[in-house]
Amino acid sequence: MILAYIETREDKVKKCSLEVLSEAGRRGGDLGQDVAAVVLGPKGNAVAAELFSYGAAKVYIVENPGLGSYSTDVYAQAMAALARELHPAVILFSADSLGKDLAPRLAAKLGVSLASDCTALAVKDGRLEFTRPIYAAKAFMTFTLKTSPQIATLRPNIFPLTNPAAQRGEVVSKSLELEAGQAKARVVEVLHEQGGEIDVSEADIVISGGRGLKGPENFALLRELSALIPRSAVGASRSAVDSGWIGHQHQVGQTGKTVSPSLYMAFGISGAIQHLAGMSGSKVIVAVNKDSEAPIFKYADFGVVGDLFQVIPFLKDELKKALAE
Repeated sequence: MILAYIETREDKVKKCSLEVLSEAGRRGGDLGQDVAAVVLGPKGNAVAAELFSYGAAKVYIVENPGLGSYSTDVYAQAMAALARELHPAVILFSADSLGKDLAPRLAAKLGVSLASDCTALAVKDGRLEFTRPIYAAKAFMTFTLKTSPQIATLRPNIFPLTNPAAQRGEVVSKSLELEAGQAKARVVEVLHEQGGEIDVSEADIVISGGRGLKGPENFALLRELSALIPRSAVGASRSAVDSGWIGHQHQVGQTGKTVSPSLYMAFGISGAIQHLAGMSGSKVIVAVNKDSEAPIFKYADFGVVGDLFQVIPFLKDELKKALAE
């Protein structure tokens, strides 16, 4: 069995989890393994039909009062208990912030290895073969895991979604007993960012700004541009975040979030290696910078040497014209 961990947000399945489930279905066919999804918490029944449409033959819903809000300790304990009961051959997570937190803890509890931030999966000699970037994405490593279950996190926006099809499956409810006092922390309140922007790691288009924006007030230009483009999000370089111009949740780079959008637009970002490590997997990169020698131009598919404060208004006008047609 290949087990795909499903993350929900406000009773909706995150797109990156559907990507994991889709890839599980493809590799399940290659390995001759059934595919199952697991949802932790009380609202799994609400999303079961959608998970069946993306290839899950079974949906395991793990219920316990302690699973209402995410807790690394409690969720890892629940996943470990389920893994010991089901004995899956593979467990897959998305390499988003939750997956990067939960998957290593689960691997430690089970005493197995972990393949993190994978960008490709293949089958070799009846087991999965993993590919992931190393050395700040300057090289790629391909390897297998000898331990079982094989646990991996998959980079968002890399693995294509399967075409959903109406189909049925089996919902299996599990009620687990969790150790009292297991959680070392608890969620008191969830604060949503004003405007409801989508996460940069899930966006199809990322519009990022750096020191060239000159101040926090000018990130409004990027937000205005993002408002015109569906499935887009505003990102930032570390220097902009460290200066307090925008929140850390927008940071793209080695110490921020790794993104792989269809289009990455970099305004006023020089292209330090730490930033490139977080966005070099983008399918198309467009850079705007006054410095013609900026390192980011070496990685960009399209580059504009110019003042971003002149380029952005022009781009906004052209987008408005295109939308009006």
